Amino acid sequence: MSNDLPQKVTIIEVGPRDGLQNEKEFVPTEAKERFLQKLADSGCEEMEITSFVSPKWVPQMQDAAELLPKTPSDLKRAIVLVPNAKGYERALVSETQAVAFFVGVSETFNKRNINRTTAESMEAVIPLVKDAKERGLFVRACISTSFHCPYEGSIDPEATIRLCNQFIEAGVDELSVADTTGLATPLEVYTLFSKLKETTGDVLLTAHFHDTYKMGLANVWSALQAGVTRFDSSVGGLGGCPFAKGATGNVATEEVVFMLERMGIDTSISIAGLLLALEEVTPHLKRTIDTPPFF
Repeated sequence: MSNDLPQKVTIIEVGPRDGLQNEKEFVPTEAKERFLQKLADSGCEEMEITSFVSPKWVPQMQDAAELLPKTPSDLKRAIVLVPNAKGYERALVSETQAVAFFVGVSETFNKRNINRTTAESMEAVIPLVKDAKERGLFVRACISTSFHCPYEGSIDPEATIRLCNQFIEAGVDELSVADTTGLATPLEVYTLFSKLKETTGDVLLTAHFHDTYKMGLANVWSALQAGVTRFDSSVGGLGGCPFAKGATGNVATEEVVFMLERMGIDTSISIAGLLLALEEVTPHLKRTIDTPPFF
């Protein structure tokens, strides 16, 4: 075991956006507002709260402009996902202070997702990144299919690193590097994040794991060993990706917090508080959420 584990880790709660985006039944805005507040009460200071994507493609996010002003005021960072220039303009009108852009390393995944190649996506996104920085916004870059693609298979780590470096050169504040399919192994995670730590400099480096094959917590541990101290997770393990068949939800926030706190790593998040937040949305979900018997 490494003696260099961090004393504190930051959790970015993505349940309100990534977690709910796949739910077919619309969760009322009032319930989402209570969900956000309970998550903030539990100690979550950074969240992805919604997405300014077309309601035609993701009906669950149709209330983005209405929800954003109701974000808990004590959040350190309330991030909204913007898929394109139109979504970015809508986010600006709503006076967001933090935006997330996403691009897939896999060409096929990117085409299925937003009907553009990776290069075409970057041509469109980079000017938006630069504009956002000029406006003083916090900019997060979400790197999809960083390890595996449901259409192309394994992704060359160097391709992921090159895409990350393009975003770094554009001036982003954070990279969220995602195992979209949940296929990444702890060895792959350690190898990629060790290399990324050498190149990211002052840019925040965040690991985003899905738990499709129950390797989420193992991958969190492996990323810790590589020096990562920021992790995306979703309360209740909510989530999934509509363009990655079979991909289940994100690694569960309460399980990540439980593991880290048991190892003496501070997250400043209350598991009891997370479970109270989960109670706000479970009545509106068409699934059963099972949580371990926390003590």
